[in-house]
Amino acid sequence: MDFNSSLRIAATGLHAQTARMRVIAENLANADSAGTAPGEEPYRRRIPTFEVSYDADVGGKIVEVGNLAYDMSNFTSRYEPGHPAADATGYVQYPNVNPLIETMDMREAQRTYEANLNVVTVTRQMLGRTLDILRG
Repeated sequence: MDFNSSLRIAATGLHAQTARMRVIAENLANADSAGTAPGEEPYRRRIPTFEVSYDADVGGKIVEVGNLAYDMSNFTSRYEPGHPAADATGYVQYPNVNPLIETMDMREAQRTYEANLNVVTVTRQMLGRTLDILRG
């Protein structure tokens, strides 16, 4: 595997983790987004998916961002009888977003992003040293 292949593989990882962080940020931004009318579903947590494929140009496996999946777990309910989206019993449905889980997912995505960035940095350093050796 050559330097360009290493850079391209790491770049696909960077792209995938960037997309993952974007989805996590969207989930966190909508964590308290209740519906506007009784019976209306609130925001549903989204989960990014990834697919591994073989890239013949690179000579290795790369990661690609797949479709967004929806978390089908139950919504949370809070007793707020004055809310416009309250049902007949006074409960309002809120998104199934747990900020703690999203924060941990963000930390994992950040660390994976940093690992791919380190691959890019080390590969560039190796390429620079190789060029220095060839120059004499």
